[in-house]
Amino acid sequence: VSLSIEGMTCAACSSAITELVSELPDVSDLTVNLLSNSASMIVQRKELVDTVLVVIEDAGFRAAVITVAPTRKKVEPSNQSRTISLRVERIPKSCSEKIMAVLEQYQATIEIASTDGQDAILRITYSPSPPSFTIRTIIDALSRSQSPPLKVSVYKPPSIEERSRAIQKRERRHLLYRFIFSLVIAIPTFVIGIVFMSLAPNGNLTKDFFMEPMWTGNTSRAQWSLFLLATPVMFYSAGDFHRRGWTKIVSLWKRGSKTPVWKRFTRFGSMNLLVSSGVSVAYFSSIDLLALAASQPASPNGKGDTSTYFDSVVFLTMFLLVGKYLEAYSKSHTADAITSLGKLRPAEAYLLNGLYIESPGFRIQKTSVDHLEIGDVVRVQKGSSPPTDGTVVSGESSFDESSLTGEARLIKKKVGDKVFLGTINDSRALDVRVDAIGGETMLDHIVRLVRDGQNKRAPIERLADILTGHFVPVITLLAILTWLIWLSLGLSGALPRNYLDKDVGGWPIWSLQFAIAVFVVACPCGIGLAAPTALLVGSGLAAKLGILPRGGGEAFQEAAQLDVVVFDKTGTLTEGGKPCVTDVEVYQDAFLTREVILGIAAEVESASTHPLAAAIRSYCAEKGALISGTAFEEISGRGMKARFETPQCEVILGSEQWMLDNGVAIGPDTTPCSESWKMQGKTVVFLAICDEPPPEFQVAAVFAIADVIRHNAKSVISRLQARGIVTWMISGDHLTTAKAVARLVGIPQDKVIAGALPHEKAQHIRRLQATPAFRKRLNERSIVAMVGDGINDAPALASADVSIAIGSGSDVAISTASFILVSSDLYGVLTLIDLSRTIFRRVKFNFFWAIMYNLAALPIAAGVLYPAGHVRLDPVWGSLAMALSSISVICSSLALKFYRPPNA
Repeated sequence: VSLSIEGMTCAACSSAITELVSELPDVSDLTVNLLSNSASMIVQRKELVDTVLVVIEDAGFRAAVITVAPTRKKVEPSNQSRTISLRVERIPKSCSEKIMAVLEQYQATIEIASTDGQDAILRITYSPSPPSFTIRTIIDALSRSQSPPLKVSVYKPPSIEERSRAIQKRERRHLLYRFIFSLVIAIPTFVIGIVFMSLAPNGNLTKDFFMEPMWTGNTSRAQWSLFLLATPVMFYSAGDFHRRGWTKIVSLWKRGSKTPVWKRFTRFGSMNLLVSSGVSVAYFSSIDLLALAASQPASPNGKGDTSTYFDSVVFLTMFLLVGKYLEAYSKSHTADAITSLGKLRPAEAYLLNGLYIESPGFRIQKTSVDHLEIGDVVRVQKGSSPPTDGTVVSGESSFDESSLTGEARLIKKKVGDKVFLGTINDSRALDVRVDAIGGETMLDHIVRLVRDGQNKRAPIERLADILTGHFVPVITLLAILTWLIWLSLGLSGALPRNYLDKDVGGWPIWSLQFAIAVFVVACPCGIGLAAPTALLVGSGLAAKLGILPRGGGEAFQEAAQLDVVVFDKTGTLTEGGKPCVTDVEVYQDAFLTREVILGIAAEVESASTHPLAAAIRSYCAEKGALISGTAFEEISGRGMKARFETPQCEVILGSEQWMLDNGVAIGPDTTPCSESWKMQGKTVVFLAICDEPPPEFQVAAVFAIADVIRHNAKSVISRLQARGIVTWMISGDHLTTAKAVARLVGIPQDKVIAGALPHEKAQHIRRLQATPAFRKRLNERSIVAMVGDGINDAPALASADVSIAIGSGSDVAISTASFILVSSDLYGVLTLIDLSRTIFRRVKFNFFWAIMYNLAALPIAAGVLYPAGHVRLDPVWGSLAMALSSISVICSSLALKFYRPPNA
């Protein structure tokens, strides 16, 4: 379940929602994201969604459901079927039957999902068959079913980012209106309260006018004027602070609350409550002063009392609002990375008719991208992006894929190559067949992975939750103690009389200014924003650099502390994509000729998807006979088994260890060549055949396969080692081959693990994790990363603290990984570690700054410097300092956008 939540202003808000919803039964995997104004969770029953909404709204927030989807997707009735939502604008009530009739002729099912005023949302399931029958056919038929034609468009509900931007925009507008109002009020307040009452000399006619008693008692015109000015600011401009602050208190103490009583006193409130408390104390203490002055007789010198905090209420609120507005504006830019990815989608496509290859007179039609179907052919012009992912069917060009991979180089594309939404055609126009629609493009997957990763919190954020959770009670206690201490010192005579600069109210009112300053200067927002803002900016930056952070904040934190990086060999340190057979030794006899043996090898490897199998199959298919086998079996990490009828035999093909496991003797005539190949870093594969009878395998062929070392593997290994990271290599290959590859890339010979099966790779990862860490940490064991690409790497990736999958690898490896390197470039490992360390240096700096601000500001606000020279922090300036604290933390995180990866 995904929700949009409006009204969260600080980390205490998200923590409060987390705590309340977590108490509900059958709710798990809850994540509340302050910066995206959203929440996600898993519920056991769909009916619980309404309960969750009620709980959130009772706490003073507004919540709306974005999506509700089963954790296990239902199987569609047909692989060809497609479900899509259409918006029909200004639909007449009488035309629903006509719409049903139109759709029935296309054998489409329809559901009226919702109506919005005169508009209707139709959910349609149909089976497209382009170019004759597509969504364009349905839209055209629906449009022409009425006169005048209906306006029909594909309906896409707003995404989390779009909803968040709308919420943030409303919040900024809300704050701006109240700030402008308080600014307008602040001008006459400044003139009356500061210019005439404080700066104008005695004898000034205007000053004397405002100081004259008015209406009753000794109240002056200045007091009444400031009261009238401050009251609308108190209840309108600062109204949201009061409502949000006290709603949480009411929710906490309402009947039926499951929160323990002790926790209601030790964990309550938010930034809004602190602000509301400070402003309210200033306002109502001023009301008290006004009442005291009204009860006293008019002064004989004709000058009324002017001692109030009404001007502080106005300036306090104004500074708080401008601070919150700047904070909201800054927060809206922390998610710019996902927003910029979304902007890569073109709105229109140039659609070609389906017979354009056979027909020279084909048509080009401009259409909405939402109207495309799988199988459509579109033209991609020079300088534009493909409207969706597809396969080139005509033409050649070069594409800039830096927006997806982070690599600033052109990639040549020809017929049969894949092109992706978000990339740019840099050369000639070409034609592309649509392969993905409806949110299934690579760009959509990247956005989803980044969004999901941003919802996964780093362990360091839990520290912020603890601090902000207890912050308001502690500050409230400090403010009360501050007032009581100064009051007791004043009443006991311990303070000099010249400290008392108030004509009315005495020591109680004089002491109150310190308590107000404590309320308004304290800032938990900076602490709460320290980690999530940096992680949000960092994850977006990683996506731009071709690194998809599936593991979120926790994975970034682990990557920043890495001790060991373990590399798989095939497909990771080597290219793996197109290995080739370089040497072959065939041991033929009278019954099994060379052609038959190579044909058997080609047939056996046709049942495997391993890159080495593809190399052997490609080599042997050209030179061997065509032979059919039966009963194939693949043993992961070892090799293949097969049975043949003609010739009648059993076959095993694979590593030397696989031969030994099956009792195959490696003869002296085979050993010299195989050992020589291993020393060259080549992978050696054996083929053994057993004629029936007797059941005894004999080596029939030996293949040497060379896999090209990645061009920057040695440089990456060297630079990781220079950063103090221990590098290992793990492989299912023979030890001699593995050590030869390790020597070529710079991995020490004693850091090579060879002959490892998939489950053994995971065991080796756990063994490395158990070794002591050379960095000083609370967790003394080593933090281990695994870099791999294949299915056989999945167990090791799952066992590692940080799992990094090469983007060209298997789906299983990618689904297990914490990070995915889109470009399959090993340099991404170096960038990932450097970026993770940069992010967490910034997180630590943010925490240090936010905590040190509070530790320094609170004593000053409480008045510890007052005896040294009457130095005190006026509540007005305290509010400005508080606002600047949050803004500075956000700006610090936004500075990560200037990050540049280490030079290649």
